[in-house]
Amino acid sequence: MAMKKAGVLGATGSVGQRFILLLSEHPEFELVAIGASARSAGKKYVDACTWKQTDLMPAQVEGLVVSECKAEAFKDCDVVFSGLDADVAGPIEKELVESGLVVISNAKNYRRDPNVPLIVPIANSEHLKMIENRVAKADCKQGYLICISNCSTAGLVAPLKPLVDQFGPLEFVSTTTLQAISGAGFSPGVPGIDILDNIVPYISGEEDKIEWEAKKILGGLNEDATEFQLDDDLLVSAQCNRVAVSDGHTECVSFKFRNRPEPSLEQVKQCLRDYVCEAKLLGCHSAPEHAIHVLEQPDRPQPRLDRNRDAGYGVSVGRIRPDPIFDYKMVILSHNTIIGAAGSGILIAELLAAKKLI
Repeated sequence: MAMKKAGVLGATGSVGQRFILLLSEHPEFELVAIGASARSAGKKYVDACTWKQTDLMPAQVEGLVVSECKAEAFKDCDVVFSGLDADVAGPIEKELVESGLVVISNAKNYRRDPNVPLIVPIANSEHLKMIENRVAKADCKQGYLICISNCSTAGLVAPLKPLVDQFGPLEFVSTTTLQAISGAGFSPGVPGIDILDNIVPYISGEEDKIEWEAKKILGGLNEDATEFQLDDDLLVSAQCNRVAVSDGHTECVSFKFRNRPEPSLEQVKQCLRDYVCEAKLLGCHSAPEHAIHVLEQPDRPQPRLDRNRDAGYGVSVGRIRPDPIFDYKMVILSHNTIIGAAGSGILIAELLAAKKLI
């Protein structure tokens, strides 16, 4: 199978760097174009980028010349991954899509657009049916946009979606997040003086994102897959905290089913143990062997011990137990820069390739 050509927007930023790292040895995608701001354009990537990843910069990308984020520079790409900041992403991504390119975006700009799928690839890949229908009806090459969810939303919905699919909709969800510093990026990031020996109980805009995005992801499509049906009867409450952990978002979650009687504790656990995501069934390269890891140890999951399960594409769930106010509560851990960001984008592209949409 011929390699798909890929590009990365915002290539010098933290999410862009992670995209590049994940693409560097990928068997299906060849990185051919990288874009950043005008001040970086024309430079070799190694000169334009302050590399912040724990793995070394891939040798094959060092000499790539950075372009401005214009459609012309990415015209040969089968898929473009966007790690752009939200303050610049909107018009750039729109231009690329209108020029016929496929864009997978980590930015928040179009997540609420009723024509744009909001995808956590181990949870709601069936929402790509909207794109399948659009491509099937088109008589020429079509550009389209897919959004990656907020990083903390991804960890929350990954175990909730199979429960909804098996036992019906949820009525209430309450989550308190303990989010890693890498989620803030590195420019400006979180100052060390603020996070060392401390917890910061505020992340701008984060709670609203979780409370809204969960309704779209846990909702569905109408009968002809032309628009999303938000689960507006679902009430989600989020409190978000930044903690001194390098990678891995932890969430303490309580939830209540709408249908009565609720499933048993063992039914909930077994549903999560048995869940297999569509990406795994389709043989996607990055698909986790276990999308959900149910941990029975009383003190797990922990970021340092569990964030890299299935190379960061698997989500760990522990302390599943009855809740005196809701039905059940549990602790969720997800790798925020992999399944919560760039890795989700890569796995979405693998799904698109498997479905012959790129």
